[in-house]
Amino acid sequence: MSVLDRKLDGVKTAAILGHVHPDGDCIGSCLGLLNYLEAAYPQVEVTVYLEEPAAKFGYLNGFDQIQTIFAQDVSFDLCICLDCSDKARLGEGEGILSLAKDSICIDHHVTNTGYAGENVVEADASSTCEVLYGLLDEDKITKEIAECLYTGIIHDTGVFKYSATSARTMQIAGKLMETGIDFTSIIDGSFYRKTYLQNQILGRALFESVTFLDGKCIFSVVRLKDMKFYGVTNKDLDGIIDQLRVTEGVECAIFLYEIEAQIFKVSLRSNTDLNVAKIAGYFGGGGHVKAAGCTMSGSIYDVINNLSGHIEKQMNELAAKKAECPELTKAADVKED
Repeated sequence: MSVLDRKLDGVKTAAILGHVHPDGDCIGSCLGLLNYLEAAYPQVEVTVYLEEPAAKFGYLNGFDQIQTIFAQDVSFDLCICLDCSDKARLGEGEGILSLAKDSICIDHHVTNTGYAGENVVEADASSTCEVLYGLLDEDKITKEIAECLYTGIIHDTGVFKYSATSARTMQIAGKLMETGIDFTSIIDGSFYRKTYLQNQILGRALFESVTFLDGKCIFSVVRLKDMKFYGVTNKDLDGIIDQLRVTEGVECAIFLYEIEAQIFKVSLRSNTDLNVAKIAGYFGGGGHVKAAGCTMSGSIYDVINNLSGHIEKQMNELAAKKAECPELTKAADVKED
């Protein structure tokens, strides 16, 4: 019996929560669990609460059951938090968690604060969907559940190219594919396909990007006035940080978008041993070693200047360590190849 099965014993009502601005892994894990509970625990009344998800995930079973207006003064027997590292990132869902009789958090963020009654956190997993898969009865994973979990995995691995992708990740993906999911359409439709306006804002962001620290870092910003001009929202900005990250010679990529006047959501990506989760943590954020984020205020110059100081300091520390241990550096390079 998994910890999830144990938590569900005797439960009549359950709420499923994810983080604010839900991404593919968040939506996939929430809907994957919804479908699983409806099939394996039909006696449990389950409700999923999320901020409005992107329409491109509409193919997932249960998408139309997502509640975007969060319950007030309702006490659920169990609150299940997915892909969320701390209570604050639950947004309005924090109120549901506080009133629940019991809670469990299933996550893969190294910065998870252990805020639930029980926490299943696997920081080395590629995604929360991968962690969730390990808690489910494989024999009860239907095609609909598999579509949700596969979606989450491809989004948090960048279609299996990020460093957190492991042999286990690929094994799980293979098992999900065996259920008959249309994996090609899932990848093209939810990860790669963009609207004309999304391509325009991507092009604008790349055209106006700026490198610094001798070309080792790159940043770009989309302001509120830019989003208004192109008629896009934050949901249309997916993929910009990933395109910045693959710029030749870049070790760290930064993407900002304005949510209020001089308040920015910041995404950080690393191509080296640079720990961007540590950098985001200085500013109240978190995430993974090579992918993290936070919210910062001030002018664009202030934000980049503050980030730059921490990035440069860490780069210098890493360079000093490599200089002290050239043998280890050489061995690591051979292993990486």
